[in-house]
Amino acid sequence: MKTQQPKVSILVPCYNVEKYLKQCLDSIVNQTLKNIEIICINDGSTDSTLSIIKQYAKKDKRFVIIDKENEGYGKSMNRGLDKATGQYIGIVESDDWADKRMFADLVKLAEKHNCDVVKSNYYKYTTENGEHNEKNNSLPEWNCGHVINPLKSNAIFWSAPAIWSAIYNRKFLVKNKIRFLESPGASFQDTGFNFKVFGCAKRAWLTTDAYLHYRCDNENSSVKSTGKIFCVCDEYEEIERFFKERGQLSFTMHQLISHIKLGTYMWNLDRLGGDARKQFAKRFNTELNEMIKKHWLILDWFESRQICRIKISISPRNIFYKAKLFLLQIIAPIYKNRIRDGKKKHILFGTLVVKASKLPQLIVEG
Repeated sequence: MKTQQPKVSILVPCYNVEKYLKQCLDSIVNQTLKNIEIICINDGSTDSTLSIIKQYAKKDKRFVIIDKENEGYGKSMNRGLDKATGQYIGIVESDDWADKRMFADLVKLAEKHNCDVVKSNYYKYTTENGEHNEKNNSLPEWNCGHVINPLKSNAIFWSAPAIWSAIYNRKFLVKNKIRFLESPGASFQDTGFNFKVFGCAKRAWLTTDAYLHYRCDNENSSVKSTGKIFCVCDEYEEIERFFKERGQLSFTMHQLISHIKLGTYMWNLDRLGGDARKQFAKRFNTELNEMIKKHWLILDWFESRQICRIKISISPRNIFYKAKLFLLQIIAPIYKNRIRDGKKKHILFGTLVVKASKLPQLIVEG
């Protein structure tokens, strides 16, 4: 008898998450959409993570276990993509959890509108001083509730990657060779994956609903590591390589990449300190000068003093002395916002705020 194809293959990358794993797996097992494949990738855990996965797999035939030595997030995710057989790909990080209707609702939207990707908002979840869920409305409202071509209406690129708040048509990923960067021990691989997805998608659907609960209080989260200084740089090099190989690295694509990169680099600079900050500032300064020289940054999007202050803040002579002051000045929002449906709109751009009225004007060629 032919086995029915899973509607969704849910990838669960796992590394030393015994503290949170049961809550995560329970939320997946109890999805209202039952025709799913649960692929747990154990990346060489040294705690009881693998044992917990095996306990669930013993009771539920939908589980698939990939047990391997520690190779890093990118390689783990690619192993999961290779193993997946579902019509769609979903991702739930092993310290997060999902509402029970998440995949049923997202699949319904994907099938109804024939989408390459469907993306939702998410919750910021903490358990410090009690359990707290705060909805993060990061998606641009004016792009929600209808099919968009992301390169023609590209405000989505300014939202946090949050690759686990979406589902992806698996054939779309395979056809476009969309995979994760496999840098050993690297972080932030969601940056490149997310950009590739929306840079290739022709039909995307964004929903203001939220389903995924993103844990913000995991002390072992890679986003909190200051040791991986240049990982974000590797991701943008990979993005450029990917679109160059596809013949899509046009001038306007360079512009889009550069503006998103600027926001990401400001965020990275802001979380670093000491020598790490100085090293990253030096590289940031070099790349910023190149972006300006090649006209990849549309300076009209910012107040002129912002770019000056960015340059000053990453100058090696000033980075230790006045970085705090300059960063506070940079973070000050630009409130020259467009009025849409009677409401002020702005886009949080890393630690900058970009005028939303300008965003639709950048239509990427190709």
